[in-house]
This record gives sequence, structure tokens and C-alpha cells, in this order.
Amino acid sequence: MSGDALERDLLDREPDDRIRVLDPDGTVVAPELEPALEAETLRSMYRDMRFSRRFDERMISLQRQGRLGTYSSLAGQEGSQIGATYALADDDMLSFQYREHGALVARDLPWEYLLYWMGHEDGNAALAEIDVFPLNISIAAHLPHIVGWSWAAKLNGDERVGVAHFGDGSTSEGDFHEALNFAGVFDTPTVFFCNNNQWAISVPRERQTASATIAQKATAYGFAGVQVDGMDPLATYVVTKAAREKALESGDERRRPTLIEAVQYRYGAHTTADDPDVYRDESEVEEWREKDPIDRFEAYLRDAGVLDDDRIEAIESEIEETLATLVDRAEDVAGDPGEMFEYTYAEPTPRLEAQREYLADLRDRHGDDALLEDE
Repeated sequence: MSGDALERDLLDREPDDRIRVLDPDGTVVAPELEPALEAETLRSMYRDMRFSRRFDERMISLQRQGRLGTYSSLAGQEGSQIGATYALADDDMLSFQYREHGALVARDLPWEYLLYWMGHEDGNAALAEIDVFPLNISIAAHLPHIVGWSWAAKLNGDERVGVAHFGDGSTSEGDFHEALNFAGVFDTPTVFFCNNNQWAISVPRERQTASATIAQKATAYGFAGVQVDGMDPLATYVVTKAAREKALESGDERRRPTLIEAVQYRYGAHTTADDPDVYRDESEVEEWREKDPIDRFEAYLRDAGVLDDDRIEAIESEIEETLATLVDRAEDVAGDPGEMFEYTYAEPTPRLEAQREYLADLRDRHGDDALLEDE
């Protein structure tokens, strides 16, 4: 099948025709969709998926020790984040919510990113160096921004695509509908990647929308919507690649945007401030763990002769060394309470200046140790 024909086959399906390349046991079930990736690329994808899982575990441990702020876990979603990002060009613009750390790992995660979770805004600013918009906490608020960026890229004639990651809960927000409507009308080169992990904090998927799928919502805005197995990194790779190629097409035959619904599961809590045992059964979690993206991909790579025990051991050692270096470097940065006033407004207001001076006076008179004492 030619590239154009394959792209159409992927993106012209019914929204509930879920695309999968690998079964949960790693068996190829759609050989016509299996991407022709080099062995080194496949190993790199596997490494980044394992790194993302280990990064997640380490960040949660640091949070429990009081060395990190509230953190949102990605475990279970490595297949969608790594697969999708590998399908992009290095200078395509990424915009994410707050759980897609794996997308940053696939772009050589800057050490400064850890600073954000430690309370330093510099960690957000560093993402610009890898063509990623700052982390977004407000649900779906980043979607209109990526559409605006995409529209500018189109007007400038740039061969670049804007890609937005968000959760299923975002589809209930007005910003989601406004962004998709604008993208359809102005035919922007935008890929909307919905990480449908079944839960928006404690609200299950069936209470988010009465639509049979999230992918079908794209029909209302005049462009393609497709559903993919989000725990299959090869499936998310080929679908995102097809969506990117369509986004760069010129002409009126098909709209450039695509809505991808990646069906997957969030193993852990919504954040480290959440207790998922209150609203879901552990049996449900274990059922989804049988579809684990890392185990699935590893089985596929072992069968293809791309991975073996020695290579996996080397990857694990490298991951531990890299993580240790990242954490040490981030924890070497001393916080300055005065920085809280730096990022509120472009120009500080008189009230903000007064607050800055008041804090400085308190620190001078009492010292930081006294101000940090518990009463």
C-alpha cells in the first residue's frame, strides 16, 4: 500500500474502528501498518518508555519525601506519549497538559524540567528550547493557543505542525470546542491528541460525554477523528505520522486537523494529592495492566531480535545514572522566595512591589530559618 493510500486508510476509518498494530502479548496483528523503523530507533523508543516509567516512580518517591511538589503520574501512558512524539519532526511545536512527561523525554528531557515540580518557574521556561509550550495546569486552556500557533505556521508557509496533548476531561471544557471549531474553519495544521485514560480525576469516561467515542467529536468541526490503542506505541506512531502528513497538505479536499483519541489507562493517582482507591476498583487497574505498553513493546522487540537481556541491562543502568544526575542537578539549585514576584505581570504593579519589599524586610529582620519554623 502506498503512503498516501495508507494514510487515507488510517484516517478515513469509522471513529470506533480502533487502530492497533500490536496485541497485548506483542504479536503483530496488522502487518500492513507496522512501521519500517530502524533497530536503533526502536531501541531508543523502548529506552524512553522505560525511562518515563522510572522517572515517574522516582518523582513520586521524591514527592513523598518532601523533596518535590504535587506531581501527576504518567504510568500506563508511555506508549501514546513516546510513540506519538517519535512520529513528529524535531521542530514541530508540542503543547501538553501536565501528565505527558514522556513527550519531553522523547525530546531529550532538559534537567530544568524537574525544577518546575520543585517550585521554580525556570523549569517551564526551559521547555522553549525543545519547541514545547510551557506546562499547562488549567484544563484545556492550552488548546486555543496551539491552534493559534498552527495558524501562524500555515500563514508563514512553515512545514511545521502543532500537536496538543490533553486528557478526556478536557473534552468537557469550552476551550476544547472553541479550539477545534477554529482549527476546522481556518484549516490549521494541528493534531489534537486526546489521552483518554478513562478518568478525569474521579470522574469516569462515561460521565464525561454521551458520545460513543471522543474521536467522533471531530465530525462536528469538519475534520478527521480516529481512535487508536494508546498502549500500543507502534499504533500511536503510525497514526500520528499520518495525521502530521495530512496536516501539511495543501488543498481543499480534506481539512488539515485531526483529532486522535488514544484509549489507555492511568495506573496511578490523578496526582500525588489524590487517592484513586476511593473511586475505582483495583481489579480494574490490574485488568489494564495486562495490556502494559512497555511489556508489550519489549515482547515485540525481543521477538524481532532487537532486544535481549544484555541490552536491557545496559539500558537500565544508563537510566539510573541519568536520573541520578538530573535529580542531583535540580536539587543543587537554591530557591529564592523573591522569584514569586517575577512572573505575575510583565510590569510589576505598586501592590506587587509593596509585597516584595515587605517580604524582603521580614527576611532581613528575622532570617529565613525563623520564617520557616512551624508554630
